[in-house]
Amino acid sequence: MSFNNLTFLCFFLPISLAAYYLVPRKGKNLCLFLFSLVFYAWGVPSHVLLLLTVILVDYLCGLVISRFSESPGKGKAAVAVNVLLNIGILGYFKYTGLLVTTLNAAGLSLPVPEIALPLGISFYTFQSISYAVDVYRKKAPAMINFISFASYISCFANIVSGPIARYELMYPQITGRQETLEKFARGGRRFLTGLFKKMLIANTMAELAQRVQYMDAPSTLAAWLGMLAFTFQIYFDFSGYSDMAIGVGGMFGFELPENFDHPYASRSFAEFWRRWHMTLGRWFRDYVYIPLGGNRVGKLKLIRNTAVVWVLTGIWHGASWNFALWGVYCGILIICEKLFLQKVLDKLPVFFQWLYAFLAAAVGWVFFSYTDLGKAGTLLAALVGIAPNGADSGGYLLVTFGPMLVVAALFSSPLVSDFIKKVREFGAIAKILWTVACGVLLLLSIGAMLSNAYTPFLYANF
Repeated sequence: MSFNNLTFLCFFLPISLAAYYLVPRKGKNLCLFLFSLVFYAWGVPSHVLLLLTVILVDYLCGLVISRFSESPGKGKAAVAVNVLLNIGILGYFKYTGLLVTTLNAAGLSLPVPEIALPLGISFYTFQSISYAVDVYRKKAPAMINFISFASYISCFANIVSGPIARYELMYPQITGRQETLEKFARGGRRFLTGLFKKMLIANTMAELAQRVQYMDAPSTLAAWLGMLAFTFQIYFDFSGYSDMAIGVGGMFGFELPENFDHPYASRSFAEFWRRWHMTLGRWFRDYVYIPLGGNRVGKLKLIRNTAVVWVLTGIWHGASWNFALWGVYCGILIICEKLFLQKVLDKLPVFFQWLYAFLAAAVGWVFFSYTDLGKAGTLLAALVGIAPNGADSGGYLLVTFGPMLVVAALFSSPLVSDFIKKVREFGAIAKILWTVACGVLLLLSIGAMLSNAYTPFLYANF
């Protein structure tokens, strides 16, 4: 099941909300857990057993860590069990096929296993690891109530594609959140905003990006349009999902962490990554980068620490070497900024700082979006005019998709959100206008659902 699905919108969400608000306070986490299992089992029911196994083992690890809080050795052993279990499960389901394929390319002839990737495994395993580490670091107590812990790991609002809700931030909400009408209304508006981003902007950009990806030799104009289209597609697809997840969480009384902060308005590549998928960036910072020494080390260790984080970030995104290459690309740019490039950027006019950061991100998305590195190279060559035999369809694509590219550019900037904030300052009139706007967004999004084929969220694949 997915958020951009009429079954979810018209049946699952209303029914789960009605049940949640009808049960007494003591039963709300149980209600949320049961509906989360139904949501998760909708696609592949057998994967629920894996999820329940992770929940049970991590719950027991938390109790052991808490029980032996004054015995660091035993606590570390429990953390190690938690980390090895989650990384092991993630590695088996996500990377076994890549490992076997790589070994076969080196000369072996092993059968490549067909292993279905469980929904949201990259996200709930990271939340599980944060639970054990945060309990060990005494940032939050272990969850004694099993149902409460299970509702934290399995919450259907963010189990598929995040945001990664770290335990220390969620513990007070799991044990003592308060639902309010204001939270519910704000959550509903946020959900509709995300639905609009996904159905009307991301899906349109996906159509353009896919047309260019299918070309064997795109023209220079087509290559630029394709790169820009994917640049906006992945932003509106993933930020749209994050908005919807935060919105659903709000309707159930949660305040999930923000995941995006207008990343395409950044003035450096490092700033871009502080604004993009912020919960993943903070996870790697707090659980990998800082334990390695962070930036309070010499230059060589700084390079090592940054490289480790970015290779892991790339591999985390997918079981294909293009993701590893993308991670290396991002790591090299950020290392260069830390060592010398940022000093150069600071001397440039603001526009050129922004242009550099935007193009650096857009070029990176080429490696991200093409599993065939040969095709990625062809597109990159076309971007700089090395496309003598390119298909001359750029003009048609520009006329067809140009207006939507402008809309995507505007909505990805702070301009639209700043304008909406100013409009909402006008009191009752603003509330009426915003309510009407939400109704229009809902109708347009439902129309898109009815007229288009099902288009899953990109990050559901990771």
